[in-house]
Amino acid sequence: MSEHVVACHECDLLQRLPAVPPGGQARCGRCGYVLARHKADSIERTIALLVAGVFLFVILNAFPFLAFKREGFIQQSHLATGIVQLFRQGMSGVAVLVALTTIIAPGLQMAMFLYVLLPLRFDRQAPGMFRVFRYLNVIAPWGMVEVFMLGVLVSIVKLAKMATIVPGPAVWALVGLMFVLAAASAALDPHEVWDRWEASP
Repeated sequence: MSEHVVACHECDLLQRLPAVPPGGQARCGRCGYVLARHKADSIERTIALLVAGVFLFVILNAFPFLAFKREGFIQQSHLATGIVQLFRQGMSGVAVLVALTTIIAPGLQMAMFLYVLLPLRFDRQAPGMFRVFRYLNVIAPWGMVEVFMLGVLVSIVKLAKMATIVPGPAVWALVGLMFVLAAASAALDPHEVWDRWEASP
């Protein structure tokens, strides 16, 4: 990690961030806030997690989400089924919000991450990667997979009194995607992205 001039997020002190050794961290000279931690193989680990996330994302959207069993009748639902039903019931605003936070934002987040990181892995620059990487900060808060998962758990508890609920493959994919996206965000070192961007042709 090369040296960068950064502002502390706690006290706004502008200071030069030194190269952080393996296992080390850099702290603010004024308040002691952790400015950076060394993350080994940051880009490679993030790419691996994102590829796993893409597979989970495909399963989430392609396979049944829940199955309802009652008196011998079985009805399966997909993730998109709930969104369509919200539109049909006149709750278009809620339907758009659900689609944005569970499908559009996470999908865009993974696609943009891979667009930036894959070329850097091979010492190349993707066109417009500088702008795309900055837009990730805007999109990331909208990917609320964990909030949707909490809503699913509440719904399962309530519906269990009326019918037998069988989680489908998409539910387990959603659980895995939630942890994979969190791990990918934690594994990525933005300073390494800028370092490789400056070093790449």
